[in-house]
Amino acid sequence: MTTYDWYAKTLGQKSREKRGMESLRIADASTEFERLYMSQRETKPSERLVISDNSGTLARFNDEKLCVEFWLTRSFPSNKHRKSTGIFGFLKGVLSGWVYDQLEAAADGIVDFKLDEGGEEPSNLIRIRAMHQVGFDGKWHALKIGENAEVTLEK
Repeated sequence: MTTYDWYAKTLGQKSREKRGMESLRIADASTEFERLYMSQRETKPSERLVISDNSGTLARFNDEKLCVEFWLTRSFPSNKHRKSTGIFGFLKGVLSGWVYDQLEAAADGIVDFKLDEGGEEPSNLIRIRAMHQVGFDGKWHALKIGENAEVTLEK
């Protein structure tokens, strides 16, 4: 597994990970991303799972339009090229509606998570809101979190 640490830089720290971003400026990140991506372009696609728990972090340090251009021209296409699946987390309500509209239009699928505090105990919910070329159930489903942080759908 390869980890790209963007978080340490948001705290003004140097990353201890093998691959830590030295800058959160889009121009620098784009150059670094292109260098890493281009070095792998001639090799066999890696077919890996890429998970970004808070992709919106870049928008704290850059113009939203530049962030959207980065995600749509660097991040999303590189996963398709590598035949990898990318799961990118964006917190709703942090960025402008325009950003969500652009990202959702480009995504192959949209999965929503929410915390429901309406009952006696809070429950974590998940639903598939959109999924291209696949049938799906769009209803909210409760998640069960086990002792080892294993997450399953409640039956």
